[in-house]
Amino acid sequence: MCDLVARTGRHQQRYEDGRRLVAGCIPFRYRSNNDETSDNGHKKVVEVLMINSQSGPGLLFPKGGWENDETVEEAAAREAVEEAGVRGDIVHHLGFYDFKSKTHQDACCPEGMCRAAVFALHVKEELTSWPEQSTRQRTWLTVPEAASRCRYQWMQEALLTGFTDWHDKWSKGGGGTNCDPA
Repeated sequence: MCDLVARTGRHQQRYEDGRRLVAGCIPFRYRSNNDETSDNGHKKVVEVLMINSQSGPGLLFPKGGWENDETVEEAAAREAVEEAGVRGDIVHHLGFYDFKSKTHQDACCPEGMCRAAVFALHVKEELTSWPEQSTRQRTWLTVPEAASRCRYQWMQEALLTGFTDWHDKWSKGGGGTNCDPA
């Protein structure tokens, strides 16, 4: 049984310019790999964590509504815990991505337009119990594997442009974060 409880409802949901505001993250970690070697001699490969969709095929990154009583970073970290059962450090804002939700149309946003703030989350802990574990499976994938399995184009764009561009710069010493790839 999980002691954590997922937030539900829309009474604290943020909206801006007719769009629902969403926060999400691309959880990542490093694992040893005999095929790739970093400059300092440690063998590593970056993996990202995806979860199954509750409404169809393909995989997703954790995301959900940004509420009035939290920062966007807190919302992204909360979604990672609720949906994927991971905790970690938000290390970089990857960008804003607009999309249309087919399932979340309401009085404040009748056309279902959303704007997602997406962050890189360096995973420090995988929980054995989390709020949505009965309906979510998590899968660690390489970036190319994840890109090919993304359910939504905007998430694939966040991965391939936002995350990959940031991570490539950071791993060469120019990304401006404190996560350690070793």
